[in-house]
Amino acid sequence: MKTLRFSNYEELSAYAANEIVQSIKEKPTLTLCLASGHTPLRTAELLVKQLLDEKVDYSRISFFGLDEWVGLPPENEGSCFYFFKTKLFEPLQLPPSQYHLLNAMAEDLDAECKKMDALIDDKGGIDVMLVGIGMNGHIGFNEPGTPFNKFCHIAELDDTTKTVGQKYFKEQTALHQGITIGLGHLMNAKKVFLKADGKRKAEVIQKTVEGDITESFPASIMQQHANGFVIVDEEAASLLTK
Repeated sequence: MKTLRFSNYEELSAYAANEIVQSIKEKPTLTLCLASGHTPLRTAELLVKQLLDEKVDYSRISFFGLDEWVGLPPENEGSCFYFFKTKLFEPLQLPPSQYHLLNAMAEDLDAECKKMDALIDDKGGIDVMLVGIGMNGHIGFNEPGTPFNKFCHIAELDDTTKTVGQKYFKEQTALHQGITIGLGHLMNAKKVFLKADGKRKAEVIQKTVEGDITESFPASIMQQHANGFVIVDEEAASLLTK
C-alpha cells in the first residue's frame, strides 16, 4: 500500500479520474468498480469529461457499482443507482449491458449476491476499484466486524452508517441493511484506490494507514493490498505521522 497526498479535493479527484482513464486506455476491456456518494462525486464528473474530451473508447468496459441500500428503489435520489445513472451512465450513454448493479429490491438477496460474485469472477475479477471510507472505517457496506475474505453479502448497518447515511436523503429514511461487494473482491482487485478528503476524515485515515490491521476497522485491510493506494487531501492526511 502507498499513501498519496494532494493539496485539495479537486486535485485529488482529478488524479483519480486520470488514473481510471489511463487504465481504460491500457486495457479497453477494463472491469471498473466505483463507490457512489460525496467523496467520488467530483471524480465521476471529471472522469466523464476526460473520457469525452479525449474521445477514449470505453465501449468495452464493464462497470460494477460497489453497494446499495436494501429496500431502496432505484428511482430514489439517495440510491446508489440514481447516483451512477445521473453521474455516469446517462452522460456517457452507457448501455445496460455494460453495467452491473446490485438489485436491493430483489426478493432473494442471497441469490443476488451469488449472481454478482459470478459476474465478477466471469470478468476475471476487478481491475480498478475506487472506494471511500466511512466514519467507522467501513468500505462500501463492509461494516466493522466483516470478515476480510467475505465476498458479496447482505450487511446489517452500523448505527454510524444509519446516521451519516441520512445526508443522502431529502427526508428521514429508514436504513437497516446494505448489499455490497465484499472485501474479498477488494483484495483480489488488481488496483484499489481508497479516497478521502476533509478534516473529518483525518482520524479514520490515520487508523487506516498507521493503525492495527483488524476486522473491527475494515479499511485497515488496505495495508495488506500489494497495489493499494490511499489517496487523500492535506486535511485528511493531517494526522499521519509517516
